Amino acid sequence: MKKTFQLRPEGKHPDRVLDATKHEIRKYLKRERRRDLPEGVDFWDFDCKFGLTQDSAEVVHLATLIERIDAAAKEAAPACYVEILAKYGVRVPRAKDTERALHELDTAPHSNEEEND
Repeated sequence: MKKTFQLRPEGKHPDRVLDATKHEIRKYLKRERRRDLPEGVDFWDFDCKFGLTQDSAEVVHLATLIERIDAAAKEAAPACYVEILAKYGVRVPRAKDTERALHELDTAPHSNEEEND
């Protein structure tokens, strides 16, 4: 999806337009995630870009995309550009050192300073 969303069209309430924009993005993500995965792929990942124009768009994480749109709407931006491209995602197994460190944190005795008083 590569699209410029108008955030302040004439004759429409800006809050409803913002809600419709976010809904369209979430609907697109849901539709892409429903697609069948090829052999050897664990999940769908997304490359995202956001900017007030296509030329000023910068790479953002998917989790911050909606926050960026909210911020642009709060600044009364007339439009924003969103680019979301699906890609294959493959899970990488954790290193054994990381698993061991997490296990040690979970099993370490917890000290209460109040008991020492």
